Amino acid sequence: MKKIFYKPVVTVSCFLALTSGPVLASGSKAAKPSPDEAIAMLKAGNERFVIGKTTQPHTNAARLALAGKEDQGDHAYATVISCSDSRVPVEILFDAGIMDIFVIRVAGNVLDVDEAGSVEYGLAHVNTPVLVVLGHTQCGAVTAVTNAVQGHGHPLERNIPPLVDNIIPAVKKAIANNPGAHGADVIPYAIEENIWQGIEDLFMESPVSRDLVKAGKAKVIGAIYDVSNGKISWLPEEKTVEILKKVEANPKRAMEGMAK
Repeated sequence: MKKIFYKPVVTVSCFLALTSGPVLASGSKAAKPSPDEAIAMLKAGNERFVIGKTTQPHTNAARLALAGKEDQGDHAYATVISCSDSRVPVEILFDAGIMDIFVIRVAGNVLDVDEAGSVEYGLAHVNTPVLVVLGHTQCGAVTAVTNAVQGHGHPLERNIPPLVDNIIPAVKKAIANNPGAHGADVIPYAIEENIWQGIEDLFMESPVSRDLVKAGKAKVIGAIYDVSNGKISWLPEEKTVEILKKVEANPKRAMEGMAK
């Protein structure tokens, strides 16, 4: 997979956002960035992390005091779903702090019912303008499912199979789309396919997420974190658009956005 090392273009309107978080409005609350500005902030934060020039924003006592008085929805600029893997410390790798990122962590960064509900909360209630589905290299969950699909699985505790079964379609797609890859060589392809599968699963089950994206109020983007060097490779946004169109044409997609 092609590695992309992003270098943001800093404009006057988003300089503060790229360096330290959302641009401050009147009072202590922060104006939310646009989806593109939020993505640029995340990319810039990861670049600072990689080159060892983090600013560690919003980690002091003043920010803690603010968190005790104000709603995260007035500050958080991104929702990120990532794997629970200890090698993927979300706020650290984006050089972010308290009330900056609404984080969802689950083995294999799958998007099932609980995770989709958490995303809906992040997008519709915390009002973050972007969702990042963040996979990572050497993912244990994807590796286990890849081995099982290829006939090399091993016994798992009773609650793990239903946790990772969303990864199975991704592995099968990776195998079908890369016939020359076998064994462990399938895993990197499966890691990427698992991100796309997660986005499709979200759109299938979350009309609210689809509507926010279609209205331009939020963006959904995939990314892969390299645990060996800290770099994030950002996947093409066009693929998310394609997935959304595919889901919109699927009669099995969820249609009722609100709980009854």
